[in-house]
Amino acid sequence: MASKKSKLKVISLGGLQEIGKNMTVLEFNQDIIIIDAGLGFPEDEMLGVDLVIPDVSYLVKNADKVRGIVLTHGHEDHIGGLPYVLKELNVPVFGTLLTMGLLENKLKEHGMMDTTIRHVVVPGESVKLGQFKVEFIHTNHSIADSVALAITTPVGVVIHTGDFKIDYTPIDGGVIDLNRFARLGDEGVLLLMSDSTNAQRSGFTMSEKSVGKEFERIFDDSWDNRIMVATFSSNIHRIQQIINCADARGRKVAIIGRSMLNAVKTSSELGYLNVPKNILIDISEIRNYPENKLVIITTGSQGESMSALSRIARGEHKHVSVKPSDKIIISASSIPGNEKNIFNIINELSKKGAKVIYEGMADIHVSGHAKAEELKLMLSITKPKYFMPVHGEYMHLNAHKELAMSLGIPKENIFIMEIGDVLEIGKNDAKVNGTVPSGQVLVDGLGVGDVGNIVLRDRRHLSQDGLIVVVVTIDKEGGYILSGPDIISRGFVYVRESEELMSEARQVVEDALMEHELSGYGGWSAIKNIIRDSLKNYIWQKTKRSPMILPIIMDA
Repeated sequence: MASKKSKLKVISLGGLQEIGKNMTVLEFNQDIIIIDAGLGFPEDEMLGVDLVIPDVSYLVKNADKVRGIVLTHGHEDHIGGLPYVLKELNVPVFGTLLTMGLLENKLKEHGMMDTTIRHVVVPGESVKLGQFKVEFIHTNHSIADSVALAITTPVGVVIHTGDFKIDYTPIDGGVIDLNRFARLGDEGVLLLMSDSTNAQRSGFTMSEKSVGKEFERIFDDSWDNRIMVATFSSNIHRIQQIINCADARGRKVAIIGRSMLNAVKTSSELGYLNVPKNILIDISEIRNYPENKLVIITTGSQGESMSALSRIARGEHKHVSVKPSDKIIISASSIPGNEKNIFNIINELSKKGAKVIYEGMADIHVSGHAKAEELKLMLSITKPKYFMPVHGEYMHLNAHKELAMSLGIPKENIFIMEIGDVLEIGKNDAKVNGTVPSGQVLVDGLGVGDVGNIVLRDRRHLSQDGLIVVVVTIDKEGGYILSGPDIISRGFVYVRESEELMSEARQVVEDALMEHELSGYGGWSAIKNIIRDSLKNYIWQKTKRSPMILPIIMDA
């Protein structure tokens, strides 16, 4: 039985005041549930880092309380971090059929299928996890099988919308279950956590079907072109519309990009993608068909350097080379920060003579996120006592706060949180009270968390100023130089064109060493400091650069 003083704790470990790595924690006494476990993509200064995942040290410390992980949908920023989290917390995972199918692809890669407990749920179903009852509610988004969560807690009902939009003409799955949200609102909602991505945008988000009509128009105008379409691999509805357009015009479809192939395979096996018989061909077979009878669906809509579209643009793809007769559609909006990469690809494709159609030129993309009027409708029908905007940077969360205030929700009942903040809620009160450990864990290759600020600082240093290695052999007993110093430059100067600089640098190091009695001088670390300090000063005077200096001392 819960104490009258017991409070519900709501903690975000990712996805607030940032885009990606969404993860929310609900805690009540001895029970914890986790909503989503996504990944983020590295920022430019995170050199060499592959992925960014939430810091789950707080959950590991409280592992005995964690009852399960519930998933809203199958996008990377909501499920991509799960394999790493599940290695730390082996707890049951609950999600809809397609979400679980996409997750299982990841679990197979990590060899975790046998160790992960998975439960497939359907919209309308509820599961009991400790003192929490979690109900899954059908929504619309840019991926099928998306759900919101209505979580009954000892202090009241909490709704987490997940990523959503209100699409009155969805490709499949039916319209968002507004009726259920309204009933919950009538019964009383303690806290609403709602998607803020498009809170700054007025009006309503267009239906996904509008993109299909635009595809039909472009396909009809391209009777003599080979068509390539780049889009998100998770947007199964978009892929379905491309396949439908191709089938209606007698075109074969080739799929390229590992994530695209996996998504098409999984969604068609599970019945979320209807692929006409014999329409799909292997990319190696495209030479056997007239160009105007082909459609190629590819990854790379965000300009990712290793994606299929990027390799095609650089002329490095094994099977596809760009031709002047190609029409290439980039059916996605740019994720903030990716604009330059996308424009680089568009430039390269255009230089090769292809006609590139991208956002702004035609209505070839619609968002999967609700705009202001839809967000206001969600607020209006759920009538929450407290409101916490989620999923977005500060400007998105703040715009959502202003929408809520315009509907009469008191300012003091709205909480713009940062990751790690603890929101404590009772039946009649709510306040931010303390923080938990939070942040980001960097994944580099097989290493998880072994790249931190110091390593990134060294990588930035190397990338900006290069490296000088100084090798010298010293007689251990006599303390005199036997050979060297030899200087090797990497990323600092081209040695053959800087022989005078290198020669003087060698002399500077040698003179510095000769000034000291090297035997018994305090060990190799002291001698390394002599080399580093003397060379650093000389290099700065001559070049105004500060390369990393790495002394290597050998004894004989």
